[in-house]
Amino acid sequence: MRLITTTLLATAVTLCAGAAFAQGIDDPTREPYYSAFEGKRVAYIPVAMGFDLTEGWAAGLKEALEPLGMTIDIRDPNWSTDAGAQAITSLISEKPDVIVVHNPDVQSYARLLRRAEEAGIYVVQVNMRSSYSTDAFIGADYVGMGQRIGERLVEVCSPANGGSGKVAITQGVLTAAASVYQMQGIQNVLSQHDDIQIVSNQAADWDGTKAKNIAATVIQQHPDLCAITGFWDVMDVGTAAAIKESGKDVYLLTQGGGNQMACDGLANGTYSEVVVYHVPGQARDMATMIKHLIQQGQPAGTTKTTLFTPLDFVTKDNMTPASCWSLPGLN
Repeated sequence: MRLITTTLLATAVTLCAGAAFAQGIDDPTREPYYSAFEGKRVAYIPVAMGFDLTEGWAAGLKEALEPLGMTIDIRDPNWSTDAGAQAITSLISEKPDVIVVHNPDVQSYARLLRRAEEAGIYVVQVNMRSSYSTDAFIGADYVGMGQRIGERLVEVCSPANGGSGKVAITQGVLTAAASVYQMQGIQNVLSQHDDIQIVSNQAADWDGTKAKNIAATVIQQHPDLCAITGFWDVMDVGTAAAIKESGKDVYLLTQGGGNQMACDGLANGTYSEVVVYHVPGQARDMATMIKHLIQQGQPAGTTKTTLFTPLDFVTKDNMTPASCWSLPGLN
């Protein structure tokens, strides 16, 4: 009789529990998750708006964070370092929860970013870092990228592989992280290859017209030039134009955020190869890091996190429909 009673009781408990689960139970983590973000403010300072990288990051941040009740405040310095510094100074007084910054060079914003963290503001840097490390950096490993580019220049241009050994480099702004760190990586490789000669190493300041003029002069001085590596695909539209006008077969290895323009350029022969650091992925990583910082609630500047973006070396032969992305109204 006791066995029957126990069995019936266990069955009843199971049925009650089953009924409760059938009706569903609330996730205890939802409320604190959503309430952590409601009303939070993110200020975004690019080098300028109006091109694929900065527009793509802005779109990604908005898509990920605005549905959570957060606001994105864009301060566009329009290529003016002074205007960017003024924007950061104002924001330190305004005290947003997070500042996302795209540094024009390694030094200009360094002290201001430290002041922002000291004021209790989380600081996330994207793709071009400052000499001062903040709560987070999301972007390319430019030293590593430079090393891989150096290896590609050896593969393409070494006399042992049929090349002339002559290569040219077109940097952006000399003091930008994308230039100084990348040059270190390139030098790490080419310093070990006496058969590769850098016949030109100049800065075009991210300007396509300057890049075109530099390339035209170098090709005229070195008709047997094997390759040019440029540090931004938008700038290197000018480099490509100079190569086309020269009628020479010069390998153009460039880099960028993987906007559809890059794949179109590979398809039509504007570029020979593009190193892609995917902007949508960077935007997702920034948003994830912002959500992590806000939920953890530690004082700004407590931790220093680096998330390097995976790199894809894309050519006409290996690109796929997923190699590039599009932002409506940008292309």
